[in-house]
Amino acid sequence: MNALQELLNRKSERNRLEGHDSFVSSVNFSPDGKTLVSGSDDKTIKLWNLETGELIRTLKGHDFYVNSVNFSPDGKTLVSGSDDKTIKLWNLETGQEIRTLQGHDSFVSSVNFSPDGKTLVSGSWETIKLWNLGTDWGLSDLMDRSCDWVRVYLQNNINVREEDRGLCDGIGTKN
Repeated sequence: MNALQELLNRKSERNRLEGHDSFVSSVNFSPDGKTLVSGSDDKTIKLWNLETGELIRTLKGHDFYVNSVNFSPDGKTLVSGSDDKTIKLWNLETGQEIRTLQGHDSFVSSVNFSPDGKTLVSGSWETIKLWNLGTDWGLSDLMDRSCDWVRVYLQNNINVREEDRGLCDGIGTKN
């Protein structure tokens, strides 16, 4: 093998980031390219400074393996999916969990944001789910939307008691 072939076959490892206690299942760059996120079977998420290789922060909150991690387009939020069947949103500035989304019947294998950051997609064994992140509904909004949806059922299902048929009267947009 000549010198050129040897040079081409060499690994050009720039940095080595060590700190997880188990298999690293997912890695992604931040939108600005300055931070790396990693998710692991050790149930943790780690944020790394790419310039220095130093660990910035470890996020803990999942009960089982972390299978997928991704940054929001603005780089302010992180999403993680886990074998615990949950999706977690994290505030990157504080490292605090923002909220947990539940709804999959199996482990969450993949998560990502839409380009505008308003929709989240998650993949699992049985389904792909889309989550609307652009709306922060309060209780009255939830009541309005729920009653708009269930009203026809209450009024037309023969198994609903007469006194329950008006449960949504005066609530929602289709009063």
